[in-house]
Parts: sequence; C-alpha cells; structure tokens
Amino acid sequence: MPKVKSQLLKTLITLAVAIVAMLLFRAAVVTVCCVEGEALQPVFLAGDRVLVNRWSYGLRTGGNSLLSYNRLWRSPVERGDIVMVNDPTDSLRTSVDERRVLLLRCKAVPGDKVTPSTHNPSLSTHVVPGRYSCADMDYYLMEPLSPFSLNSQLSTLHSLLIPEDHIIGRAFLIIYSHDPAQSLLDGWRTDRFFTVPVLNDK
Repeated sequence: MPKVKSQLLKTLITLAVAIVAMLLFRAAVVTVCCVEGEALQPVFLAGDRVLVNRWSYGLRTGGNSLLSYNRLWRSPVERGDIVMVNDPTDSLRTSVDERRVLLLRCKAVPGDKVTPSTHNPSLSTHVVPGRYSCADMDYYLMEPLSPFSLNSQLSTLHSLLIPEDHIIGRAFLIIYSHDPAQSLLDGWRTDRFFTVPVLNDK
C-alpha cells in the first residue's frame, strides 16, 4: 500500500510539473490563437489553430497594472508580417494584455509615408511615427487580412495604428484545423495541418 501511495504521489507531481511547464512555455515562447468566423478568409478559416511566436519581435513583458511595458531583445515588425496584437480600440479593458486579440497584416513601419486617413488622425504628418521621431515607442500601420472586416467581432474596414506595446507576436503556422460546423469526428481539414499561412501579396 505505501508503494502505491508513493507511486501515485510521483505521478501527480509529474503531471503538475508538466502542466506548469506547458503554461510557462505558452506564456514565454509561443501561444495558440483559435480563429473564429469567416472574416480572415482566405488566409485563415474558422477553426484554424494558429501558432504565434512571442519572440518574433522580442518578448513582451509588463503592460499591465502591475508592471510597466518592456520588450526583451526588441526586433522590428516587417511589412507583410501577419501579427497577433491586442486591439487598441478595446476601451472596455484598461490593461493592454487583457484586450481583445486581432490578427492583422503589417502595412507600414515607422518612417513610412502613408496616405492620410480620417480613421487615423495621428497620421496627419503622413509618416508612421516611431522612436526615430522621438515618439514614446514605435508604431505600425496594420490592416485586416480580409477586405470585409478585422474579425468576427468587428465590422470596420480601416487600418489601425498599433503601438508596439500591443504587439504579441508573429503568426507563423497553422497547427491544425477543424470545421466548427462539423462534429468532433468529422470536419478535420488535414490539408491545413502544419501549414504556413500565405498572403497573396505584401
């Protein structure tokens, strides 16, 4: 009996360590985004599980009520990147890391000249702001992957000016896909397993 209890304790400890390790891995290395709705087609389909690299642009730390924003080994976003960000227009949540998540394409980087837009009054200078111009941080102009909307929750068509503290990481792999309209046994899109999302243009 003591041996059984000892073995059970070892098993529980092993499971606990594995769960903690998995949570730390997701928090510090990669995270998974589940695509909902049809607004990100044709790049992503509803039911896609997308892997996001938190280190693509440096690991974001802080940005909440406890710690100020910082980024370890900062690296710039490149034009055409598919980026997971927190929505700066989500006014219901004060902490950046708790705001709604979006998948967007980077259209312009700091220093790029852009066409003026009434949706982006901060771009009145026609140039995307950044540290080069003594801004508080770098900003990136990002746009929807689909011409219809940003995601299933939003219906706006315009691009967004994203501050770097809202950037989570780069979406780089669809690990698997299941049609949410189908049963658990059916609807698996095996042709999308471990595929790299591709945009038609940059």
